Amino acid sequence: MLVFAVETSCDETSVCILNHDKKILSHIVFSQKEHIKFGGVVPELASRAHLQILQHISQEAFNKSKIDIEDIDVFCATCGPGLIGGLLVGSTFAKSLAFGSSKAFVPINHLEGHLLSPTFNNNIVFPCISFLLTGGHTQIYLINSVGNYELLGETLDDALGETFDKVAKLIGLSYPGGPEIEKKAKNGSARTFNLPNPLEKQRNLNFSFSGMKTAINLIVKKHNFADQKFQENLSASFQEKVVSILESKLALTIKHLNNRKINISQICLVGGVASNKYICEKIKRVAHNYKCSVVLPRKDMLSDNAAMIAWACLQKYLKDPISNLHFKASSRLKILNDSK
Repeated sequence: MLVFAVETSCDETSVCILNHDKKILSHIVFSQKEHIKFGGVVPELASRAHLQILQHISQEAFNKSKIDIEDIDVFCATCGPGLIGGLLVGSTFAKSLAFGSSKAFVPINHLEGHLLSPTFNNNIVFPCISFLLTGGHTQIYLINSVGNYELLGETLDDALGETFDKVAKLIGLSYPGGPEIEKKAKNGSARTFNLPNPLEKQRNLNFSFSGMKTAINLIVKKHNFADQKFQENLSASFQEKVVSILESKLALTIKHLNNRKINISQICLVGGVASNKYICEKIKRVAHNYKCSVVLPRKDMLSDNAAMIAWACLQKYLKDPISNLHFKASSRLKILNDSK
């Protein structure tokens, strides 16, 4: 079986051709650079870029894989959540190819693509915990099996990836902010600034990051953010506070599951923020205290990409081979558990 996948939920334009043996025949991720000067993604620009880029990289993918479009068995695309313009461009493109080839089309939830991405390169023992850390979402899931997910907690305001970007912009770093802050933090002191944790006294599994952003904005107004040492120390302080929050939520999650008599041995870190090595190493140390291992997707499946969409499609279609050309993309698409 051959799957052709499209991912256009934000500012990455990506396509992938994957077979049932988990062999990636072609995988292209095009990161749109035009958003850098704005310090964040401009939805209208992203949609137009997807429209232009998709045609070129799709042809490139078929040429590179030496696969004809007639050989594809299933077409799929991210249909939400995300920026609606990009979702419409990507899903309409993939639907058109499916319709023209008289083949199946499978709509894929972007978040489910992230949640299933570690199963591509790891032997996952269910049930497991997944920390989904992206630019648009920060959530904790209990994954009982493929297609069976329970949302345990989520951010009440900004997502973690979005917070990294906003903090980076406040202290004069470029977009995307995550890699810039991680790099600056290596030479900074994490004890320089005491940043708030808005939900510290609430023993639930939700997150809040807007308070940290506000605190950093006030700090920046009192300092010269062009000073390199200031940038390094504030980056280190912010990154350390993020780690502290994630560690406390992990401890609360495991306690919550123990109270429900649910034992887990693996903690998955997925999404673009999981590419932060400092955060991953810190979480691994905490997980070890609970006799859990930390698993991550392949490096090229951490940020938004079509390979994880193709892999999610393959797993879902083999389980339930239904085509849905009439599925409507939604910017707020929820993860639904499979009924079967």
